[in-house]
Amino acid sequence: MNSQDLLKWGVPHGEPMKQAFEIIKRSIRASEDPETIRKQLLAVIAAPEAYFEDTTWGRFAQTLKAKRFIPRDSPAPYKQWGEDLDPAAIDQMRNACDLPVATAGALMPDAHVGYGLPIGGVLATENAIIPYAVGVDIACRMKLTVLDLPLKYLEKQTKIDRLKRALETETRFGTGAHFKGDAKRNHAAMDLDWSMTKVTAQAKDKAWAQLGTSGSGNHFVEFGLFEIDHDEMGIPPGEYIALLSHSGSRGAGAAVAGHYSKLAQAQHPELPDKLKHLAWLDMDSASGQEYWAAMNLMGEYAAANHACIHEHIARNLGAEVLLDVENHHNFAWKENHFGKEVYVHRKGATPAGAGILGIIPGSMASPAYLVRGKGSAESLHSASHGAGRVMSRRKAQAHLRWEDANKLLKAKKVELLSAGLDEVPMVYKNIETVMDAQNDLVEKLGHFHPRLVKMAPPGERPED
Repeated sequence: MNSQDLLKWGVPHGEPMKQAFEIIKRSIRASEDPETIRKQLLAVIAAPEAYFEDTTWGRFAQTLKAKRFIPRDSPAPYKQWGEDLDPAAIDQMRNACDLPVATAGALMPDAHVGYGLPIGGVLATENAIIPYAVGVDIACRMKLTVLDLPLKYLEKQTKIDRLKRALETETRFGTGAHFKGDAKRNHAAMDLDWSMTKVTAQAKDKAWAQLGTSGSGNHFVEFGLFEIDHDEMGIPPGEYIALLSHSGSRGAGAAVAGHYSKLAQAQHPELPDKLKHLAWLDMDSASGQEYWAAMNLMGEYAAANHACIHEHIARNLGAEVLLDVENHHNFAWKENHFGKEVYVHRKGATPAGAGILGIIPGSMASPAYLVRGKGSAESLHSASHGAGRVMSRRKAQAHLRWEDANKLLKAKKVELLSAGLDEVPMVYKNIETVMDAQNDLVEKLGHFHPRLVKMAPPGERPED
């Protein structure tokens, strides 16, 4: 009998497993038959209450009962948007709805497999926060600024070259990317209380160096043609040049996610392997409050990253901002749903409360949408955060060719400054299909068509 056997039979890691092995060793030293020991152990696992007073098995039975995973009597309700979603992502959503702290869920049309909760998964919990249901890149964020530049900046080569220089000068991409010396950025977010937790205090210097930068994976900064369809946005309907960015909380956010995810898993050894990445922190606990504070600090920091990128690029070009829209995903919010205060985790999902503005990107060769939420109760006021992947990074590297990607980009009038093959358009779902699947969640207000795209160079380890 080994640890894998015990796990399969229902003994979780931690104290229950430790006690089980102690009893097994004592029984073997007493020359008891291994098969007899196994049968007795299985009997205790099946009905621990019956052995609470047993001199040999009592302490183990009580510990097992206290630490055993007990799912909800019936799964928390959830609704799915979109067709032909990855069955593994659906399984992850169903598993999340078995958690005793879960109250409701939703699965967006861009859903695909993640750690614990799927990307595109929304989960409401009662008095609990799940670090992996927020995600590793805490507060990953979209930001769109419409600039007062004339359209010729996307048409004349001399003007296009100026846009390129602004991107190359004022942004940094890749794992560990940062600014040095006088180029180091400043923002009020760095004056906040980073000493609130040990992990944020240790991450502050690195965070400051990385302020105003983007990571790898699906993060980008791009110029494009923005078409606004509605006249209540503060600028007249028409065509404009806009800057769109997607990035998060960089190394600091990853450090917070890693620390508190491990802490949550250590606190819930009873969770089976398929649920271990959904371990939660009670909001009554010091660790739960610490994570909540650190997560919100990472939200401020992610917003500061985008603010610096957009401010410095606009300043480089001598441009004024006409319209500014931004939103988090990979975050948790305290909200009221179905008459109850809950923590809503949106892992790769856009807030879409009634009247709330958001940005839903496609790929480097397809539109991004400026949207306004309709406040759907069934979706927990959420919508997709993008098109969603249909191909893993490894598969993309093995089966796709730059020759084909470049033909598509040229046909779409997109110039790619840098990116990996695992981010070309073919790895994503059709954004129009995704948007059609959520007409009841958001209203389209405008379209952004990419023209100049910058992402992390090939070979970068994705941080998303």
